[in-house]
Amino acid sequence: MKPTRFESAMALIDKKNAEDINTYQVFGMSYPKELLYSQRMTRKLLQFEPNASKALQIAARAQHICRWKIPRGDYPMDRKGYLKWRETLKKMHAELTSNILKQVGYDKQYVDRISQLITKKLIKKNEESQTLEDTVCLVFLDYYFEEFAAKHDDDKVINILQKTWRKMSNKGQDAALQLNFSDKSLILVKKAIN
Repeated sequence: MKPTRFESAMALIDKKNAEDINTYQVFGMSYPKELLYSQRMTRKLLQFEPNASKALQIAARAQHICRWKIPRGDYPMDRKGYLKWRETLKKMHAELTSNILKQVGYDKQYVDRISQLITKKLIKKNEESQTLEDTVCLVFLDYYFEEFAAKHDDDKVINILQKTWRKMSNKGQDAALQLNFSDKSLILVKKAIN
């Protein structure tokens, strides 16, 4: 049976992310970093919003497509450089995803909708954009926070948690509080949100 456009798009996004030269270890197994991230995004999205549209599922899967191709070190290591890097990444993610979607036969309107989600233009104004942002935050908190917290001092961690919390909807915040944090991390989370 021929795969659907949706299945083809997801497979092509995975194929691109499988090229990541950076790896991430999970239970002693090595995975291409962005392939693992994209699959975690899909899993978390469907846990958080089981009725997520196909467009939202594609945007979640493509959130970091080929991220390694534009290294953080190519930009000044200050806030302005960080923001410029993030904007450049969003444009690249949207462009690569748009090319894949056109290749599998999606129309311009659908492609534009997914690009808008990936570039995060309507957070807090559009329900799908907010759901995607909540998913990004939940993936960070569930899979990457402990590692991040171990590398930085508590004040920086609390600051990042506060920024993360502000981006989330009430539903996202409620989901975040259901995650399994270590005792130390839970203390930091409570300090950040109180």
